[in-house]
Amino acid sequence: MSRKEKGPDSAFSIEPSEFKSMVCDIRTVEKALGKISYKVTEKEKENSLFRRSLFVVKDVGKGEYFSNENIRSIRPGYGMHTRYLEEILGKKAVKDIKKGTPLSWDLVKGLAQEKRKHYK
Repeated sequence: MSRKEKGPDSAFSIEPSEFKSMVCDIRTVEKALGKISYKVTEKEKENSLFRRSLFVVKDVGKGEYFSNENIRSIRPGYGMHTRYLEEILGKKAVKDIKKGTPLSWDLVKGLAQEKRKHYK
């Protein structure tokens, strides 16, 4: 409880007032860091149109494969995130899709059910 008490740990032990100060400093840092939130904020929603996303750029028939010819990363950000481009290429369309349609998991055969659970 005090460095004045002689013992094997007294030279490097923390005293109660120092411990209290350390705890207060930790609480200050925790408040400064804030809380983690993965929800999309209103500001992020407003800015989504400036982001790129995956869109169908040529009509795609049911069962047709997705390729670099019929899907592209373009603005606005209303479609599937561009990080999934490589995963989508070579997959088949679940139904006929018109040019200009934002790509979504429910349009991709074999990935629709699985991905909708994990990436909503």
